[in-house]
Amino acid sequence: MRTARTSRRARRGNPDYILFFAVMTLMAIGIIMVFSASMVRSVKFYGHPYYYLITQLVWAALGIAAMLFLMHFDVWRYRPWIPFITGVGILLLIIVLIPGIGQVRNDARRWLGYRQLSFQPAEVAKVTTLLFLADSMAKRRDKLGSLVKGLGPYLVFLGLTCGLVLLEPDLGTAIAIAGGAAVVIFVSGVNWLHLLAVGAASVPALVWAVFAEEYRRKRFLAFLDPWADPDGAGWQIIQALYALGTGGPFGTGIGYARQKWFYLPEPDTDFIFAVLGEEMGFFGTSLVLALFLVVAWRGFRTAMAAPDRFSCLLAAGLTSLIVFQAAINIGVVTGSLPITGIPLPFISRGGSALVMNFVAIGIVLNISRYANR
Repeated sequence: MRTARTSRRARRGNPDYILFFAVMTLMAIGIIMVFSASMVRSVKFYGHPYYYLITQLVWAALGIAAMLFLMHFDVWRYRPWIPFITGVGILLLIIVLIPGIGQVRNDARRWLGYRQLSFQPAEVAKVTTLLFLADSMAKRRDKLGSLVKGLGPYLVFLGLTCGLVLLEPDLGTAIAIAGGAAVVIFVSGVNWLHLLAVGAASVPALVWAVFAEEYRRKRFLAFLDPWADPDGAGWQIIQALYALGTGGPFGTGIGYARQKWFYLPEPDTDFIFAVLGEEMGFFGTSLVLALFLVVAWRGFRTAMAAPDRFSCLLAAGLTSLIVFQAAINIGVVTGSLPITGIPLPFISRGGSALVMNFVAIGIVLNISRYANR
């Protein structure tokens, strides 16, 4: 009698190449834009224009290698290890908060490691949290109708994870984790009335998270009216809008953006979409939006055609994580959402975020090999 693993291997097909090439195209655009957006800062701080480009290429190579490995390494093979993997993720979130161990940059303690070899445990937690939720909720489907015994434990776990991330502090990553988790919880089939009740009860906590810190309060108010404080909290949004407006239909050309010359803060990370809009214009921004829509389409298609409940929840959660971050980042840059500090997946400069996004896509691509097409 064939085992479940043997049965799956027998019907394993090709990965979703449309999703694969959409992600690789985003990565290619990202490499070009990171080089263009960072060259000024690279020359000033390191004496040559290639410093940030080289580090981004190294992280991209690691990420692509991880994606290719996970694309061929069946997700069910490491499912028994998910509780341990989740525990490691929580432990890293605790370790990074210990003075003397976690690195402090810009008044935030988010990094472990040494200089360019450092990584953010919160980025790892994005994926481990969704792995745990998908695995556990698939196993305990019969108990999800109960608020206390079903949904309650997951809310406690999610509160612990997001709470540790907020202590760094990193509101943007906490929002991204909560968003991806919300999709997994919704798809799992919990009582929607319970979700509404939890959502309503979460509003005071969200308000506190936004207004507890002075810099967060200023950022939120700047989103409502950036010109009320054009030289302070509203500076980033105003400069981003200038960049997007300057780009026009086809942009000023790669390398010719003016806002990256120390007018726009974080031009190669959180606000790289503004530089892309200035240099590639409406055409370039539309292309990036279309590629993320392709990622959403193929990722959710994989979730709907997944061979079992676990892989369905996991593919839906990981896809939503990528798309959710992209939507928030673009919303922030265009002045449609408050500034949250979420990078644009596969486009923004960043090591651990880039690698973990590739890890997420690699898992979805593996599930797509068994999709019931």
